[in-house]
Amino acid sequence: MLSPTTDHRRLPIDIWSDVLCPFCYLGDTLLAQALAQFSHGDRVDLRYRSFELMPHLPVGEAMGVTELLVREKGMPRAQIDAMNAQLTERGRTLGLDYRFDRALAVNTRAAHRLSHFACSQGMQHALMLQLFRAYFTEGQDLGAHTTLVACAEAVGLDGAAALQALESNAFDAEVTADQQEGRALGVRGVPFFVLDGRYAVSGAQPVETFLKTLDAAWASMAE
Repeated sequence: MLSPTTDHRRLPIDIWSDVLCPFCYLGDTLLAQALAQFSHGDRVDLRYRSFELMPHLPVGEAMGVTELLVREKGMPRAQIDAMNAQLTERGRTLGLDYRFDRALAVNTRAAHRLSHFACSQGMQHALMLQLFRAYFTEGQDLGAHTTLVACAEAVGLDGAAALQALESNAFDAEVTADQQEGRALGVRGVPFFVLDGRYAVSGAQPVETFLKTLDAAWASMAE
């Protein structure tokens, strides 16, 4: 057991996620609430890992998310609207402003590459929050480089460097590696949280579930 004076532990949390996923936004917020209550919340390192929900979507095209679900899933519009209404209400209880009528489904490969760029600059968490807001509340096209650069600049990243990373296809290998690692771990849906490489939480679970897992992961690090 480490003594308090020599305890330099930090708890890594890997989050497989996609900015098109409403449950990822919920899960991110629920984890944040759990960390606010966790006694070692200031010693947690978050890292977002890439998972593409719709990698087949054409680059450069955007479509209303409801229309896309009608087309690809064959779901009745009324059913989709009811699901979105439930998610909107759940989000509201957490302080999130879902506007599904504005959301534009796009290929998110570039957004994932930008996330890795932000990680290299120590700004990944801030960027992911900005991307979630841009997609779910503001209805922005996250497939467009101009939009992604604006999101990067909004959190203090250098716009020119962000654009260079996007136009040069930088960090594409990292996106692929994330997805390969996720498949090896059995990640089939998102959000998927892995604490200290050993403890997993799948989905937007209640704050209490995150707290129990945080406590377990932290305690095991002292063994």
